[in-house]
Amino acid sequence: MKCSFYLSLGILSLVLVSCGKQETKTISLNVSAGQSLKPAMTEIKKIYTQQQPNVSIAYQFSSGGFLKDSIQKGEPIDIFFTGGSEFLDDLQSKGFLLEKTRKQLLSNRLVLIVPKNSTGISSFKDLSGKQVKTVAVGNFKTTSPGQHAEQILKSLKILDLVKPKLVFTEFSFGVARLIEMRQADAGIIYATDAINANQIKIVAIAPKDSHLPSIYSVAVLKASKHIPEAKEFIQFLGSTQASAVFVKYGFAMAKDEQARK
Repeated sequence: MKCSFYLSLGILSLVLVSCGKQETKTISLNVSAGQSLKPAMTEIKKIYTQQQPNVSIAYQFSSGGFLKDSIQKGEPIDIFFTGGSEFLDDLQSKGFLLEKTRKQLLSNRLVLIVPKNSTGISSFKDLSGKQVKTVAVGNFKTTSPGQHAEQILKSLKILDLVKPKLVFTEFSFGVARLIEMRQADAGIIYATDAINANQIKIVAIAPKDSHLPSIYSVAVLKASKHIPEAKEFIQFLGSTQASAVFVKYGFAMAKDEQARK
């Protein structure tokens, strides 16, 4: 009898342990985010996973155009977070985004950078001068800062003069790297990328009316297998705690009047 009793207790214990393990199963969120978000999102991941130990976060950082194409090809992504509304607009028009989860979270500024000890360049219009041989920018088609750079140059009516000098990169940090290595005389990048770079200086900020607003939006993908957890993470990204991290890295919080359909 005693053996049977203890055996029953042992089986019960194993069942309880097994149930406990199921309750603490880790959920993994796959997040595709713009390259310029990497420093802030890396810090936010540490904070969030400490508060939510049952959630792990896997990031993929790249240009908005590359990430959008990956999603369209079937990449298993739960959340898409990037600058450049056109990338989310395209996915939304094709039915990839979960309705009413798209939110505007951040804004950024475009700046003109030069090597730290450089002189002679103090404005965007100086880019058309003979002293400037090369100008580094993001890809006009696949990167948000690149698209904004094109808009700025068009607005200032110097695109045709500057176009032969342009050196394109696929990532915003690539522009800063070219300037640091003195492989370009000047570059146009996000202010957040300039803040996190060395051996460069900001000489001008693009007029707000020279380009479309640089807004970062986030949304849950309709194909996500973890929709409740994805929604909770997006909610955290708009929290006071996460906002402090974004501001630390040079972003401003955008006013999201309503979730977009």
